[in-house]
Amino acid sequence: MPRRPAAVRPARRSRPGPAGRTARSAGFLALGAGVTAAAFGVAVVAGSVVAVARAVVTPDRKRTERVPITAVDLESRTVTLGRSPDTELQGRYSLWFGGATGHVRVGEVLAVTDTTVTRRIIAVDAGDPTVARRGRWGGWFYLTPGELGVPVEDVDVQTPNGPAPAWVVRAEDPAAPWAVLVHGRGVTRAETIRAVPVFRAAGYSVLLVSWRNDGVAPASADGRYGLGSTEWEDVDAGLDWVAQQGATSVVLMGWSMGGAVVLQTLVRSTLAHLVSGIVLDSAVVDWNAVLKSQSRALRLPRPVRKVAQWVLRTPVLHRIAGLDQPIDLRELDMVARADELHVPILLLHSDDDGFVPSSAAQALAAARPDLVQLEVAHVARHTKLWNHDADWFDARILAWLTEVVAADAR
Repeated sequence: MPRRPAAVRPARRSRPGPAGRTARSAGFLALGAGVTAAAFGVAVVAGSVVAVARAVVTPDRKRTERVPITAVDLESRTVTLGRSPDTELQGRYSLWFGGATGHVRVGEVLAVTDTTVTRRIIAVDAGDPTVARRGRWGGWFYLTPGELGVPVEDVDVQTPNGPAPAWVVRAEDPAAPWAVLVHGRGVTRAETIRAVPVFRAAGYSVLLVSWRNDGVAPASADGRYGLGSTEWEDVDAGLDWVAQQGATSVVLMGWSMGGAVVLQTLVRSTLAHLVSGIVLDSAVVDWNAVLKSQSRALRLPRPVRKVAQWVLRTPVLHRIAGLDQPIDLRELDMVARADELHVPILLLHSDDDGFVPSSAAQALAAARPDLVQLEVAHVARHTKLWNHDADWFDARILAWLTEVVAADAR
């Protein structure tokens, strides 16, 4: 009988030796390290996006005191500060210290070294500056309108979030036109007191309003800035208040983010027909330009800024920033929406602003030369045009009110 072929057994797989096992482990470790590094990189970028998105819309309740105070002599009424583009600029400014419990008003520059600036003390309003080591510099100069020696009323303006405190300085003529003054980000209505004298000189009654999340007016439900997309409702309430006083002609004036609020009021309010003109000081007319400038200054990657803006405007994702409603910065770009403007606008801006680039103001003036008058300073910094040169500030507003707004009314 033929012999049956032997069964073929599969070859036995040899186990790797120590060197093989080490190489394979090293491969897995390298792959794991790569995945971990990539995940870490994604986490860092995602964290940066969330941080930027939140920073854009979150009010800064703790205002950092960064200016070194190296010497205070109350007898000679001088204060010596760390030198910076702001502290070395001539003019009148505020110096807050002690966690905003102390306030000094300073004036002319008396001496400058490589690292310090010595200035004249105009007044010590609160606190003991001799024990202060750091302070916060600002253009907010007056604390109340009463310091101007004018009659002041305290009123409440009924906003969607509740009654918001406001100051009223009335002209002698009951039929006088009105000005509604709108402060910027991180400050209060006291910022706007600087403009009261020039409006009074032009014969205006003045309403100085507060708006949501500024620490004075009632907060919104989310406690976040709308960058003008929500705050305009509070200025609209101010328009309604002056309308109840008989106003038929109103000039709106806004500083910094207050400018964005004013512009949104103009294009959204049903009372916009009362507005006869707008004055903007260092105003945000395009948030994209501001965020681009700030991102470059902080050396943030462009994708982080762009994705953060996308997060702010995207439903559901906007909640990452703590917002109740999305904010589409494209809708707040008044250069792109320049054809919707319909009243004269006076733009005041400094080329060395340092926060809101003047390029957007120049673009708006170029887009609507029929309505927009741009007055440029060169070394006045952000929202400090009055502080640096009050005569320049007052003269331009007064001339515009009398030559443009009053002429249009006739």
